[in-house]
Amino acid sequence: MPADEPMLRVSVWRGSGTKGEFENFDVPVRENQTILDIVSWIQQYADPTLSYRFACRVGMCGSCAMMVNGEPRWTCRTHVNKVASHDNSLTLEPLRNLPVIKDLAADLAPFFEKWVEAEAFHHPESTREDEIAAVDPESAERAGIDAAIECINCAVCYAACDTVAGNVDYLGPAALQRAWTQFQDERAGSKDAILDAVSGSGGCHNCHSMGSCAHYCPNELNPLIAIADLKRITAWRRLKGGSNA
Repeated sequence: MPADEPMLRVSVWRGSGTKGEFENFDVPVRENQTILDIVSWIQQYADPTLSYRFACRVGMCGSCAMMVNGEPRWTCRTHVNKVASHDNSLTLEPLRNLPVIKDLAADLAPFFEKWVEAEAFHHPESTREDEIAAVDPESAERAGIDAAIECINCAVCYAACDTVAGNVDYLGPAALQRAWTQFQDERAGSKDAILDAVSGSGGCHNCHSMGSCAHYCPNELNPLIAIADLKRITAWRRLKGGSNA
C-alpha cells in the first residue's frame, strides 16, 4: 500500500465466550465502502482467522449484523463515511446480549429460544377437512400483522434492547412481536397459551418502552406497537379474571 494512502484504524473484538480483547487493524479507505467491506478486507488481507457472519451482502438477510461504534447495524448497508469517528476510527464487536461464538460471530440460539418461550409460532387446531378461516386483507388487524411479519430475525432489536441487557428472562422485542402476530391471526388456536407466555416474568410487562428496538430496526418496524397491545390484552384479561402468570 502506498505510504500516503488514507487509512482507517479499526478495532475488532477477538475472542470467544467472555474472554477476548480488541485488536487493531489499519484498513485502506475506499469509495462507497461498507462496514462489511472492512471486515472482509481484514479477513482476506490481514488475518484469515477472523470469524464473522454474512450471506446476501445486499441488505436482505440480516446475518451480517454486529455492533458498530456501540450500535447494532447491518454491516452490508452501513457505509463507513456515515459512522466513522472524527479521527477515522471504527470499533466492531459482536451483537450484544448474546453469547459470542468467536470474534464477531454471536450465537443466536438464545434469541430464537425466546421465540419458542413466547409461543411465537402457529398453533393449528383445524384439520384439512375443516373450512379455512377467512382473513380480511383490508382489516386493521391484518394491516398491523402485515407490517410486523416483515421481521427477518436479524436480532438487531434484541441487541439494542436495554431490558434484555438487564433481564436475561425478558423475551425481547422480536419474540413478543411475533407472538402478537400469531395471536392476531384468525387461523391461530391456543390463544390463551400465547397470552400466558407473554404475560409471565419475562413477558411484555417488562418492556420500558424506551424504543431502541424501533430506532435501530433496519426494516423500520416498531415492536412497541405489538408489545403495547399485548400489555393491554393481558391486563384486560387479568381484570376479567382470566389466567395470568
